[in-house]
Amino acid sequence: MSTEFLAQCSAIVGDSHLLTGEAMRPFLTDWRGRFTGSALAVARPANTQEVAALVSLCAQHQVPIVPQGGNTGLVLGSVPDASGTAIVLSLARLNRIRNIDKTNHTLTAEAGCLLQQVQQAADSQDSLFPLSLASEGSCTIGGNLSTNAGGTAVLRYGSMRDLTLGLEVVTAQGDIWNGLRGLRKDNTGYDLRDLFIGAEGTLGIITAAVLKLYPKPAARMTTLLAVDSPAKALALLTLAQQACDASLTGFELLSEFCLQLVEKHFSALHTPFAARHPHYVLMEISDTESEAHAQALLERLISSAIEHDLVRDAVIASSLSQSAALWALREHISEAQAAEGKNIKHDIAVPVSHIAAFIKDTDALLQTQFPGCRMVTFGHLGDGNLHYNVSAPAGQSDTEFLLQQEAVNLCVHDQVHHYGGSISAEHGLGALKRDEIKRYKSGTELNMMVAIKRALDPLNLMNPGKLL
Repeated sequence: MSTEFLAQCSAIVGDSHLLTGEAMRPFLTDWRGRFTGSALAVARPANTQEVAALVSLCAQHQVPIVPQGGNTGLVLGSVPDASGTAIVLSLARLNRIRNIDKTNHTLTAEAGCLLQQVQQAADSQDSLFPLSLASEGSCTIGGNLSTNAGGTAVLRYGSMRDLTLGLEVVTAQGDIWNGLRGLRKDNTGYDLRDLFIGAEGTLGIITAAVLKLYPKPAARMTTLLAVDSPAKALALLTLAQQACDASLTGFELLSEFCLQLVEKHFSALHTPFAARHPHYVLMEISDTESEAHAQALLERLISSAIEHDLVRDAVIASSLSQSAALWALREHISEAQAAEGKNIKHDIAVPVSHIAAFIKDTDALLQTQFPGCRMVTFGHLGDGNLHYNVSAPAGQSDTEFLLQQEAVNLCVHDQVHHYGGSISAEHGLGALKRDEIKRYKSGTELNMMVAIKRALDPLNLMNPGKLL
């Protein structure tokens, strides 16, 4: 069957775009290099019609499909398992900006467009697409949609679900649903769009999307603030929201150990303070008036924060290069931690009001159970999303420490559940957290998800073994 099937795949995408053997390897290994799966082939369709033809063919032969964008995921959601029975369907060639409607403030992009490409297309029309991620030069819009990516500006603009008006989707049967409607109001039945966003390719394959654009701000101001604790950072967040309202775009929490790692592994980057502090807040405001207005607003906020004993020190970027340098401290944390050694990552969310208690209590529990473990805590404090990562104690090999990963995850995720949170804020479940989620979701919730999966993908061919 496979020889005939692969010949038919080749007829759809062309011989040069059906990869087998060693040419598949980059598509089979996850972003962190911890797992390499197997596949019949990697197919690289050029357009939605070729995607639909491939899916229809796979349904006919009952061959599983693993959709893949930039393959930057962290939960094994975009790579095949070890069975070798699936094809990887790479959307990298679906990379056109189809339309920009300045009056409707929308941009229609294909799923294989890099996030950075979409940002630049919006910028060329004096508009803003506000999703911003450290991987924006390699992650794709399809991947962003499949995991409902958030990034650093969720506080102001929301996640991908909030930034999307319409979708084009190839269903599990190979039909094309054209839902590319740039409507902000459409009350005509079930919201199919929201079913596919965040579904990790398990219900169908997103091939294009209508995305929201925003006016470019007149000015952006970035500040790094030294604080004593996450509790003080939360109080600062409340003060900033009161003072800045919708101008508050980003509010990131960084622990001191995060910046120590960045400075250790990236010698060109350093904190701007003479003294060290337990925690830092990286804050950005986007002003609709002027740079002078933004700076005055920020200076008043910082003065008030110091008066309320919330901030120990502060620096305001006075140029774009200084702002980029401050953001570089945040964006290099994951790379610095990787350079330090393998680690146990957690992409969690808890209600904003519980973040300080969660960090304090869970830090203490981890130190009791895994003495000397080092916490790399950073994330989007404004929307309750923390990257709460655990590195091996100094002197212990990361290989030895990773043997405790299951126990570390259980400790952290039980705490997340205790505080009413989620064990995946923006990375998805993939294969890595697929079984673990059963511990935290109710049977009713899981049954509804299974019912949706069976209704839309009765043959279980769309990214099987992921999410459910």
